[in-house]
Amino acid sequence: MSHPRSNVSGLLRLRVLQFQPAKRRVEENLEKIARAVASATGAADLLLLPETAVSGYFVEGGVETVARSVAEIAQGLGHPPAGAPDLVLGAYERGDDGVLYNSALHLTPVEGAWHLVHRHRKMFLPTYGLFDEARFVKPGLVLESYPTRFGRMGMLICEEILHALPPTLLSLDGAELLLGLAASPVRDFAAHLSHPASVERWDVAGRAVALQYGVPLAIAHLVGTEGGKMFAGGSAVYGPGAQVLRRGDLFEESHLDVALSLEDIRMKRVRSPMLEDLRAMLPHLREALDRSAPRKEEGRPPHISAPARFAPGPSAPASPAAPAPAPTPASGVRGPDGVGPDHPGLLDLNLPLLRRALVRFLTNEVRGRRGLSEVVVGVSGGVDSAVTLALAVEAFGAEHVHAFLLPDRASSAESLHHGRLVCEAFGVVHRTIEIHPGIEPYIGSEPTPVTPPRRGNLAARFRAMVLWDQSARIGGLVLGTGNKSERLLGYFTWHADDSPPVNPLGDLLKTQVWALAREVGVPEVVVSKPPSADLVAGVHDEDELGVSYVEADPILHWLLEGITPDLLVARGFRPEAVQRVTERLEGTHWKRQLPTHALVSSTAIGGFYLRPVDF
Repeated sequence: MSHPRSNVSGLLRLRVLQFQPAKRRVEENLEKIARAVASATGAADLLLLPETAVSGYFVEGGVETVARSVAEIAQGLGHPPAGAPDLVLGAYERGDDGVLYNSALHLTPVEGAWHLVHRHRKMFLPTYGLFDEARFVKPGLVLESYPTRFGRMGMLICEEILHALPPTLLSLDGAELLLGLAASPVRDFAAHLSHPASVERWDVAGRAVALQYGVPLAIAHLVGTEGGKMFAGGSAVYGPGAQVLRRGDLFEESHLDVALSLEDIRMKRVRSPMLEDLRAMLPHLREALDRSAPRKEEGRPPHISAPARFAPGPSAPASPAAPAPAPTPASGVRGPDGVGPDHPGLLDLNLPLLRRALVRFLTNEVRGRRGLSEVVVGVSGGVDSAVTLALAVEAFGAEHVHAFLLPDRASSAESLHHGRLVCEAFGVVHRTIEIHPGIEPYIGSEPTPVTPPRRGNLAARFRAMVLWDQSARIGGLVLGTGNKSERLLGYFTWHADDSPPVNPLGDLLKTQVWALAREVGVPEVVVSKPPSADLVAGVHDEDELGVSYVEADPILHWLLEGITPDLLVARGFRPEAVQRVTERLEGTHWKRQLPTHALVSSTAIGGFYLRPVDF
């Protein structure tokens, strides 16, 4: 099929659509995309959507279910309206041979039907950290620019944009516009950044690609949440001088309209001939490229191993080729790598941005995914449940938030008072249910006295049962209130505090929850009091943990970054605290996993049968 050139000296009207697909619902997403095409008709020449816009990204073993052939995708889009723009979208594609790929498709309207202009199959499949693509799809093996009715273009999918070579090769191949499709989960809300660190990383890459050879780059990002992983958006169009022509909002569906003059771009490249310099030196660089390519006899894996931050934990033996750094005096001063107890701001977050993200997370997970509008929160009088309550009110309105105070005989009067104070502060109607009448008949039937720790665990599990039952009565969802420090230290009652399916605080350390509490307006008396599970009278968290959260949280942070306990001690952390935190972290992995089942088949759930929680 030929693609006649149009608008040679005119403008290419590009619309970048920041898109939130309905997970798994392929036909519904195609209908939504078709509506976006209709809306763009007359306003845009080219409509760009993100990676896996047809199905959602984290589908794991469900790729086979959501994958579609190009013909099926074209059919699902229906008939394009007269004057419709070209369409570039991301999808899990089923090839003619049945092989599954993560693909970008460029479609054009011809005589009332969609026709394929070009197909690019993702070559770099991230398989580290929270990514596992190479397990479920095959990599593409071809990278090339292609002709369109507007000029030559090149497509890149997510990680391919972050490597220098793919954009360079497409530029050498004549691409005048690079189209990027991404599904990048948001990470790291550092206090000194105006955007999450992951979004800032994309901005650095986008500017570099556009600056290097004068080729504009448009990146369309997913938004929404998938199984707790949030896509922040932040789509952008970078001009040939690395300037940001348009940028998308965070956490919201939106579109960016940009008019590009490919003729102006060609002229600018003539005045800045870096690409031609590279082309002239390419024959001499090929030898270096050939030397760096893996040889078959070396048996190198097709994918690079995980980055250093995902290195084995502190119990892993050191590599003989990389001896441990020599210990330094325990002076409390940071080393050149930043590790040390004297690190103000280490765990500080951009709290307004984090707050906005967590509110969006709750609305997506409760209303968007489950279609519910009511939530249930167990309010203990502590800071964690207070912050969860505040975020829930911001997400759903106080009238849709149902607070329950569930005291036992061992509960302190102060906790009950603080629980009521928190509910009043956020305008939430609360209900108090005494739980001792529910557990004492069982305790009385025991042949030997029930110890205070046993009673505390009974109370925690009974509270969870009450909250789940109340959510069934109300037709809502229980929200979790546990924080990351408690999860990492194993300091929670299994199948009680960890039972709610949606938790906004589960990736925040305790000290970060305290900071967020002040941001959302939790009464100071609740924030500043000593933390306690309030399961045993007079016992606080530090009594049982043997270390404060202020001391434990930085240690946890560095252990998760792959820093060894010995190095932490050498850099000034208290040895007893490092030992205590490390022992609890390494001894409680079982509490952070589903129950252990004997694997006896080739279809075992979680072993072979892999589906995300929201599939």
